Amino acid sequence: MRPATRPASIASQRAQREHTNRHGFGHPPVTVSIDAPTVQPVRTVYFGTSEFAAAVLRRLAESAHRPLLVVTPPDRPKGRGRRTQPSPAAEVAAELEIDLVQAGNVNEPPALERIRAARPEALAVCAFGQLIREPLLSEWPMLNVHPSLLPRWRGAAPIERTIMAGEERTGVCVMRLTAGLDSGPVALCEEIAVGPEEDFEALASKLAALGGELLVRAFDLLAESRLQFEEQDDDAATYAEKISADERRLDPSRPAAELARTVRALTPHVGTYLETSDGGRLGVRRARAVDVGVKTGEVRAEWGALLLGCGQGALRLEVVQPPGGKPMAADAYQRGHPLPKL
Repeated sequence: MRPATRPASIASQRAQREHTNRHGFGHPPVTVSIDAPTVQPVRTVYFGTSEFAAAVLRRLAESAHRPLLVVTPPDRPKGRGRRTQPSPAAEVAAELEIDLVQAGNVNEPPALERIRAARPEALAVCAFGQLIREPLLSEWPMLNVHPSLLPRWRGAAPIERTIMAGEERTGVCVMRLTAGLDSGPVALCEEIAVGPEEDFEALASKLAALGGELLVRAFDLLAESRLQFEEQDDDAATYAEKISADERRLDPSRPAAELARTVRALTPHVGTYLETSDGGRLGVRRARAVDVGVKTGEVRAEWGALLLGCGQGALRLEVVQPPGGKPMAADAYQRGHPLPKL
């Protein structure tokens, strides 16, 4: 990475706020003590949607930079019953009693008016899911939490693509949000190991905790005008495309190691399955690659599990989900179902 623009500053906004406070308007300045030195709070507005974003929000709310407003999409139908439910970030905002705006398009005047009314000094974005345009991009400093080691895995599914690629290291970057896809200059970046058996849920939880800490650290530095950025190397960029519906289907002609990584990458939020000869779908919730000789496409019962022959090696199915049923251990499945035929 190469140096970007000079350190971001919010001094002029803070001076204006303090001038207003001295004349009897607005809220008095607040300082919060965190372990050692006093941290000057930054007035923030938070944009987020997913479980990952909700976890980062929770950590930010514990800091001196507690958001004055959370912005998230409207309630949407979810689950088998398609009941309308708020986003995870909206649920955390309600729990923490933080003002909330649910915007179908954050760039339209009603949302902009609510954001401006909060008088933020900076904005934070994490797994928001909407394209942010001007004037939001330039009206305030805008920090984005992204769960990859940028410029690797820009885009919608960085955690899934990291696991599917079999990578041993990943991390979180805090970057300045720009009009490009996750291409803005990076301020902070920290990496962690990917466990050999970690699925999406486990890895996302670790990365969300790290992301929350890095975002708080970024605002601490921003408050002191010490947050500096470096441009990304665009030539080294890779892209984490959104998971397609077809990627959920496990193809036995592929190597077992690839299928095992796909299962881990899409569990539990998306889910993978085997297509059976009768047109049904057997969900696969936990599996691992084993070096056993089984004919490709054949399912065999062995060692209390189901073994699926693959193009290379075999996939040991440990937790499966029959159509219309709940996830269950493979041995429990065998007691009530015939061996699946593909």
